[in-house]
Amino acid sequence: MVKLLITAVVAAAAIWSFKVWEYSALPELDPEERWGLRESRVANDISVREFQVVFSEEMINDLKHRLKNFRPPAPPLDGVAFQYGFNSRQLDSWKYYWTEKYNFTEREKFLNRFQNFKTNIQGLDIHFIWVKPKEVPPEVAVVPILLLHGWPGSVREFYELIPHLTTLGPGQEFVFEVIAPSLPGFGYSDAPIRSGLGSPQIAVIMRNLMRRLGHQQFYMQAGDWGGEVAADLATLYPDEVLGFHSNLVIVKHPLALLITAVGAVFPKWFAEPPMEDRMNRFPSIFKELGYFYIQASKPDTIGAVLSDSPLGLLAYILEKVSVGTNFNNVNASDGGLEVFTKEQLLDNLMMYWAPRSVTTSFRIYRDGFRELLNRLQFNVRPTPVLTWMMQAEYEILYQLPSAIRYKFPNLLNVTVLYEGGHFIALEAPQVLAKDVFTAVKGFRKIKNRIE
Repeated sequence: MVKLLITAVVAAAAIWSFKVWEYSALPELDPEERWGLRESRVANDISVREFQVVFSEEMINDLKHRLKNFRPPAPPLDGVAFQYGFNSRQLDSWKYYWTEKYNFTEREKFLNRFQNFKTNIQGLDIHFIWVKPKEVPPEVAVVPILLLHGWPGSVREFYELIPHLTTLGPGQEFVFEVIAPSLPGFGYSDAPIRSGLGSPQIAVIMRNLMRRLGHQQFYMQAGDWGGEVAADLATLYPDEVLGFHSNLVIVKHPLALLITAVGAVFPKWFAEPPMEDRMNRFPSIFKELGYFYIQASKPDTIGAVLSDSPLGLLAYILEKVSVGTNFNNVNASDGGLEVFTKEQLLDNLMMYWAPRSVTTSFRIYRDGFRELLNRLQFNVRPTPVLTWMMQAEYEILYQLPSAIRYKFPNLLNVTVLYEGGHFIALEAPQVLAKDVFTAVKGFRKIKNRIE
């Protein structure tokens, strides 16, 4: 009876929301709106400048000092792994590795293995990686693709993926030119000086970045917050997006949410095993949303704490990597983090620690909620952009193709994986790259047929 009542309430809310927003116009977003200091040295500079990731000796010494002088936390409860969060017994090994084994000089070289750049878009210096394929035969097309990361990730997620996308394989008719920016406030991209920079506004910045680099049309691959930005970009500029591949974009159209919510309560109504099991993970998701509420309400408070403690930042972020990789990792004594190398995970942490972007990365949650009413219009409005979804085995949320099509009616395919989790680009880059090539081949085939 309770389940039916919940279903009825959700259905009524979904139908009401849909009627309210179905025919409302999208908010007009100023493509030149400035988010940085007008007096900045590069405020009106449209040049594209080379950039190097630098781990200064001063920063390294300060980091090691903080790590070595970390005040030990309370020990974990007996018999507890990661159910209460990051197991404090794991901290000593991570502290030792980061201090004594992590080679800052080599990792700095690794992070500069691809060309890094900055350019000023709407008052913000945006950092991005730009990689073009080499020695491409004239009969092979080079097509641009925008890669967008989320939180707690960074452009570091794409380092193993990029070579697969920019290398021509046997029989391929095209290869990718990759543009992978750090979202505003993340990594080495400037943060806005005022509130209100939600995913629709970031979408405008990303579109302007692609235009700055000479691309009037392009493909996209994104997940997490990057997926939100990409979805809004596709909604705002459907004629400029040739195709959108996503490993996670949560469709928040009211009817899509209704299907997802009811499916979580009555999964057998919608799916057969094993997809039925994926629909039934809603309770696990709610258990893991504590960070979301904190960052969406008071990001600067938690930011102040984690900006001062590198090991605290490690525990906070790696616990999210653990559960995002596989919900069952809460039962593993080491959090199941052995799926990745320590260098991969520490590199990603350095993208928050070195540029001091911890707090500013959290603010996307606050501004995302602040823009919630405007976002409803973006969520309801379908986009005609050709779309392809990949659903990893342990992704944080599963949605049926029927739900996804409320937002993306031209959904060509859903690739269902029986491996991997939320950080699929880092965990299985070859698998993701293969699917992106397959998707774009499908996009190009349809476009050629129409033309």
